[in-house]
Amino acid sequence: MGKKRVMVPAKELDLSAVKYEPEVIQAPHLTGLWLKLFVKLLETPFIGPSIMSSLKKHNRMAETLQNTVIPETPMFKPEFPPQDPEPAVVSLEEDGKPEGRVELALKSLPQYDAGWCWTGDSTPSFHYWKIRDFAYAYRSRLATPSMVAERVISAMEEFSNKKPPAPLLISFDGEEVRKQAAASTQRFEEGKPLSILDGIFVAIKDDIDCYPHPSKGATTWFHEVRPVKKDAVSVSRLRSCGVIFVGKANMHELGLGTTGNNPNYGTTRNPHAPERYTGGSSSGPAAIIASGLCSAALGTDGGGSVRIPSSLCGVVGLKTTYGRTDMSGSLCDAGTVEIIGPIAANVEDVILVYSAILGSFPADRINIRPSLPCLPNLSSYESSNALASLRLGKYTEWFNDVFSADISEKCDNILNLLSEKHGCKTMEIVIPELHEMRLAHLISIGSESICSLYPECEDGKDVKLTYDTRTNLALFRSFTASDYVAAARLRRRIMYHHMEIFKKVDVIVTPTTGIKF
Repeated sequence: MGKKRVMVPAKELDLSAVKYEPEVIQAPHLTGLWLKLFVKLLETPFIGPSIMSSLKKHNRMAETLQNTVIPETPMFKPEFPPQDPEPAVVSLEEDGKPEGRVELALKSLPQYDAGWCWTGDSTPSFHYWKIRDFAYAYRSRLATPSMVAERVISAMEEFSNKKPPAPLLISFDGEEVRKQAAASTQRFEEGKPLSILDGIFVAIKDDIDCYPHPSKGATTWFHEVRPVKKDAVSVSRLRSCGVIFVGKANMHELGLGTTGNNPNYGTTRNPHAPERYTGGSSSGPAAIIASGLCSAALGTDGGGSVRIPSSLCGVVGLKTTYGRTDMSGSLCDAGTVEIIGPIAANVEDVILVYSAILGSFPADRINIRPSLPCLPNLSSYESSNALASLRLGKYTEWFNDVFSADISEKCDNILNLLSEKHGCKTMEIVIPELHEMRLAHLISIGSESICSLYPECEDGKDVKLTYDTRTNLALFRSFTASDYVAAARLRRRIMYHHMEIFKKVDVIVTPTTGIKF
């Protein structure tokens, strides 16, 4: 073993000496029979660990984990640092009713103008309806949830019959949708809608419980070992607001991939370009929003699974701060990186859905002590001018490290627009130790994934998974307890670097995805 690398404490790191290094992954590119053979070898005793050890060595994993002295103490769960109150925000009460939080969120939005959507034409041309557009139509008796339900059901059946198949949903029951829509329609007829979300159609990713649908995680068997008996907490909160659930949305198997490719049920296609991927793992939720069939969807995100498909499908996805949403009732409820987050066609709809589902798991309030959640008060003059004070942090070398220059150029155009129209200031920053950050994330989410799947793997059910999932699991099995502790040490270190950055800027800006699938 060579000489150990000793990291200086994070607070002593000289940022002027930091040099950006593009990440280059050393791994074979395999498909078909060669991929099947490779996975068989990875799962073979002695041979598999040897292959994995070589791959990890070539990607500097051993150098970073086993051969590095990291001075920071472990941070096994994210910690909320003290935070000063923000101006022009609306605070929300976690213990309050979801309907009450949604009402406060609604009041924080700019005044609604029905004119842009309703011009007197009973059959307007296609555009993405906002939640408030549906609410206006229902309250004005221009439409009913039951009328919309028939359109949605017809479209879902059309998608399921496409050749090649492009399934948006894994579990769908048209009669169940009609039943929910009829109840919502009756509430409107009685003048008693539950909230602005009443009658709004929402899709739920297949790793979040939504009774009576099974939760398969897009596998062929997971529902057999984990039956669904009730809604996940986030789904229950939406249901209390009158939301209509269309079913369980397609996804990358067990969330262990970023393309959305799924041989089990068919791969969801990008509505804007059917020959392209949606991105993943929340492929179905993003695609169903981009198709205009639902106003919102819930996805899960531990490493980009809401943000990546939202970006590639041209919609809005929010990875909420860890602990902001209760993960109870999801397949990934025992980790330290995953969250449940909303996807919608626009920011205001994300705000409304987020306000409904937010609320920490009780134990998280004790452990991580989150500050009071809040929303921007977009209805006030003070808030409309608050953008001018925003400081945008840009790490130019990282920002420009993309597959195609037109990606970074388009993002630069947005920054210029924010500067010219709203007075935002872009400031150059440095984000150190990006390689270590990526590796710490991989170790954390990988170790927690294999831990939650261990009983099923021991029963031999892992052979029923797809080959890319089995490749990931083979890598995760190779992580040791000392690797996990090292990743937790790096987490504290990386958190320190980011908190220092946020003393200088309000936002870190970067392309969401640096490639085109």
